[in-house]
Amino acid sequence: MNTEVIRVLLVDDETGFTEVLQKRLGKRGLDILTAVGGTVAIQILRKNDFDVAILDLKMEDMDGIEVLKIFKKMDPDMPVIMLTGHGSEKAAKEGVSYGAFDYLLKPCDLEELLEKIHQAVNR
Repeated sequence: MNTEVIRVLLVDDETGFTEVLQKRLGKRGLDILTAVGGTVAIQILRKNDFDVAILDLKMEDMDGIEVLKIFKKMDPDMPVIMLTGHGSEKAAKEGVSYGAFDYLLKPCDLEELLEKIHQAVNR
């Protein structure tokens, strides 16, 4: 079993959502760095390595699919889990076609998200 702490980049333009998820995942032993929006996320990824990214599909500054494409150019091996609101499943499936590991509908169950993170890191 891998005992290293999983480093996660959490990208969403909803500050309240990222703060809550950061605390909840942090309590379960994950190292979470948050980015409010795609532009900030790209800047953070330039300076840091992550085991997995959790990326919101709908953001004000950049479309999640665009951020995903840039992430995949910057770090092709980093798995990306897309989060999407209901009604955007088509776009999430498009994300998978561009290299996302998987997607979950928001609001997602924390245990389901943790399971996806572990699956992504251990693939």
